[in-house]
Amino acid sequence: MTAPKGPTLTVVPHPKTDTPPSGPQVLQPSGWPIPKGYANGMVADGRLVVTGGVIGWDTEGHLAPDFVAQVRQTLSNIADILAEGGARPEHLVRLVEKAALVEIEATAVVPR
Repeated sequence: MTAPKGPTLTVVPHPKTDTPPSGPQVLQPSGWPIPKGYANGMVADGRLVVTGGVIGWDTEGHLAPDFVAQVRQTLSNIADILAEGGARPEHLVRLVEKAALVEIEATAVVPR
């Protein structure tokens, strides 16, 4: 039985005399096309700060009636959660495009 041929990802250890790269690094397997708008993987060194599904309620637990106000509040809430964990928005590793200021993930389940 032979292993299927495909791209390889080489992990090269840094010699102890080298300074490891700072900040998050994109993982790009050799020979793969470079993705636009996402990364195949990311690696970073440090403490992990994770949010749950954050919504746009205010400190009183109220939701604004319109979409834009809720998005604005949600982003503010995320920044507050990050700050609580000692992080700032520039520490986010899911924004892989350097110029991107926001990325929104969504999960849907389509009924059968």
